[in-house]
Amino acid sequence: MAKLKRRFSKYILEAGTDEAGRGALSGPVVAAAVILPPRFRHPLLNDSKKLTEPVRYQLREFIIKKALAWRVSFVSQYEIDRLNILNASILAMHKALKYLPVRPEFIIVDGNRFKPFEDIPFQTVINGDEKFMSIAAASVLAKTFRDDFMKTIHNRFPHYAWHQNKGYATPQHKEAIRKYGVCHYHRKSFHPNIEQLKLDLW
Repeated sequence: MAKLKRRFSKYILEAGTDEAGRGALSGPVVAAAVILPPRFRHPLLNDSKKLTEPVRYQLREFIIKKALAWRVSFVSQYEIDRLNILNASILAMHKALKYLPVRPEFIIVDGNRFKPFEDIPFQTVINGDEKFMSIAAASVLAKTFRDDFMKTIHNRFPHYAWHQNKGYATPQHKEAIRKYGVCHYHRKSFHPNIEQLKLDLW
């Protein structure tokens, strides 16, 4: 496992931000922003997609306990349909940054697209969740809080198996949509590999 860097800039209050759920068919997009202390470290910290679920939840508790500041923000499927998924993802990151209890001096963002947030300088970093601790920490928080939400709404719509697929386009999820139609948690703006979803909406 490559060693993650503590920060990109010279600033102590550097916030990392990342999102989860961008490619899903249902549910919100969730973003987190995290400012870590200068001496923060955890041997298992990495891009959340490369971690097992138990490790992600173990890391979440550690990050929440040790971070100088953190926030998680949800943007609903309705806003995704209205804004498009890129703008909704950026909005979620902006909201997480806005509500940090400590104002960041610099922002590093996973990916290559972002919009200026207030007057704070920023840098996008492709695969940033594999390179910088604060972005990796944000990826863990965004992923686990979104997973918790998807498990909760699974109880209302168990036939979609959201507790397993978390709203992504698995064969099981697509077959359930063909059989039962879509519900209000589904995003109406894009449904890759599904036959235009001509079934009635709930």
